[in-house]
Amino acid sequence: MEKKNRKLGLLALTALVISSSIGSGIFGIASDMAEGTSPGAAIAAWIITGAGVLMLCLSLTNIINKRPELSGIFSYATETFGPFGGFISGWGYWLSAWLGNIAFATIMMSALSYFIPALGDGSNLLSIIIASVILWIMCLVVNRGIESAAFLNTIITICKLVPLLLFAVVAIIAFKSEIFTADFWGTVSGNFSLKAVVSQVNSSMMVLMWVFVGIEGAAMMSDRAITKDTAGKATVLGLAGLLCVYLLLSLLPYGLMSRTEICELKQPTMAYLLSYIVGPWGAAFINIAMIISVAGCWLSWTMLPVETTLLMAQQKLLPKKFGEVNDKNVPTFSLVFMTALSQIFIFTLLFTDKAYHFAYSLCTAAIFVTWILVCVYQVKLSYENRGKRGEAGQLAIGLIGTIFYAWAIWASGIGYFLLCMLVYIIGIFLYVKAGKENGVEKVFSTKERIIIIFILMGAAISVYMLITGGIAV
Repeated sequence: MEKKNRKLGLLALTALVISSSIGSGIFGIASDMAEGTSPGAAIAAWIITGAGVLMLCLSLTNIINKRPELSGIFSYATETFGPFGGFISGWGYWLSAWLGNIAFATIMMSALSYFIPALGDGSNLLSIIIASVILWIMCLVVNRGIESAAFLNTIITICKLVPLLLFAVVAIIAFKSEIFTADFWGTVSGNFSLKAVVSQVNSSMMVLMWVFVGIEGAAMMSDRAITKDTAGKATVLGLAGLLCVYLLLSLLPYGLMSRTEICELKQPTMAYLLSYIVGPWGAAFINIAMIISVAGCWLSWTMLPVETTLLMAQQKLLPKKFGEVNDKNVPTFSLVFMTALSQIFIFTLLFTDKAYHFAYSLCTAAIFVTWILVCVYQVKLSYENRGKRGEAGQLAIGLIGTIFYAWAIWASGIGYFLLCMLVYIIGIFLYVKAGKENGVEKVFSTKERIIIIFILMGAAISVYMLITGGIAV
């Protein structure tokens, strides 16, 4: 008799969305933003990004409500472009999730180094050994049951929001408007310049997109929700909460220090900002909070990729082995496979000078594929229902979202996007194996073979850019 699994409610799913997104990025966003963005340009960037991410959330909500039988965010690409399109979307999402864990590992070790200096910047040998131990502990926790892990994640979400609130309150009290407005537009003249602001917005796009990775978490777990409608509501509620937190915590530092001073702070920037205001205990407090925060995000992002590969295997996009589950309904092989790849990648951080930046840039670039394909399906679905009430607005939402994410790929820098193509090559071999297991005679159509050629070309270009220094590592 099949064991009945607990279903996830609105609170648990909203916590998953928030915890999946609020990880390491918010604690270091001040210096990441200040490096290339003035306060005025930062506000403009948040408005543009918030609008773009809202289009994604509204698209997800609409699709979940209209097509509740679809499982997994990648299934929307399957509906648009067929099985290979679904594979492209799902593999990108899976790749993004575990690459995000690499970023978490690095920044967690950096936070721990405040208490254990031997850990350095989070990418030396001792850091990698400790991160590896934590990586496998996460694997064991998730293997005991995804719903139980989600409950634990809800508790962690509450714990990590309290320190962020404390920082916000202290920063508001210490805020100085004259510092905030001193270099408001980041121009030589001090006046508004459209060209300068657009350039600054472009430079901040990868950072802003990084802190929203995970916003689709509820949609990915919709099969485990009480109802599909609950997953849609959790996505919109999660976005509203995230925007409030991000706007507040990324703009307040501009009123505490000059941009130059903020850029010179070590990561996590928030720790040293609070230390500047209240003394050394502030840095210790925020570093502890970030360790808890990253632990929760790491846990979320261990759940999401294995759920993806499970659903992909069920839809015959990956070999059957990825769909085998244990008595807790967890795909153990898929979980171990992902953890092993993460382990290999963690060791490569010994050879990079900017481990955290490199990892989160790859993570963000990988998920762009999945996000833009969601918006494309929103366009297709709305067009198919044209003439019905409200569908013109839904079509506009899909079109704006598609344009926004196409621009985001370009604005964030194409190098990291192309680098993800290397891992797509591994996925293509698994896709072929799945096709053979299911008796598919012709795995790829002519159009899909052309796409594969472009993937191979992108991978080759990325290797060239790595060798020539076109991609910063």
